[in-house]
Amino acid sequence: MDIHHIRYFLAVCDTRNFTRAAEKCNVTQPALSRAIQQLEDEVGGLLFRRERNLTHITDLGALLRPRFQQILDELSGVHQEASRFLCLKDAHLKVGIMCTIGPRRFTGLLTDFNMRHKGIQLQLVEGVPSRLSQLLEAGEVDVAIMSSSEKFPERFDVTPLFRERFMLAFPTGHRLTQHETVPISAIDGEIYLRRVNCEYWDHLSHLCVERGVKLRISYSSEREDWIQNMVAGGLGICFLPEYTAVIPGLQVRPVTEPEVTRDVCLVTVAGRRFSPAVSTFVGAVKSYGWAEGASPVSMRRSAA
Repeated sequence: MDIHHIRYFLAVCDTRNFTRAAEKCNVTQPALSRAIQQLEDEVGGLLFRRERNLTHITDLGALLRPRFQQILDELSGVHQEASRFLCLKDAHLKVGIMCTIGPRRFTGLLTDFNMRHKGIQLQLVEGVPSRLSQLLEAGEVDVAIMSSSEKFPERFDVTPLFRERFMLAFPTGHRLTQHETVPISAIDGEIYLRRVNCEYWDHLSHLCVERGVKLRISYSSEREDWIQNMVAGGLGICFLPEYTAVIPGLQVRPVTEPEVTRDVCLVTVAGRRFSPAVSTFVGAVKSYGWAEGASPVSMRRSAA
């Protein structure tokens, strides 16, 4: 059964005339008549009775007409949805983003992208690098923006976007306020509040061990806001990425001797074909002026 047969049948139902139905469908009358006969052979009975210039729909035709109309409507809906998707008028996009990446560097990108592509609905999915890698491989997110202290697996295509330093955060009035930059050795003996989702924790702690620096880990949390509030409350210090949104009441300084940095990257699955929406987003991310993005956190935040 051909979809054109159904369209011709419905045209005859509407016009009750084979000639006008053929004109409506832009085919010859013999071609339309053959298609109707093939459809009748397919369903096993007459759909129309032709009496001179009059055409009557049979009981079988009347029975099947709503079903055929539903088929045509659903197919038309499929075409419309596909067209909206391909033309970026109703497309969905899932972006995995590492939970330790602050929004400050991405607000400009997302604002610009929304203005240019209002038909793309973008959902941000937060997670740690290992989880985002799993979601990316499974196709549950389309792209991921993340960082890693180790080399990414070869199954991924990786595009570095920007580099940010690690900073040391401490409360207002802390002894480290006197430093413009804080060497790792200067934090020996401090109470440390651990950000559990920090992908660089093993690297940072290894640096401390190498330099004989001992930290007393007092609290740990997956919640960045909890850690920052505890630091602001005088419960300890912590490392923060440079472009983290910092709450009032924190002082931050760059970590030095050695300086610690991370590259935030756009990660996709190598060889996987992009949908139009994904391709558009990837192009926007790669062409965005990351060097002109948000400024680092202020090093002299005062308590609010």
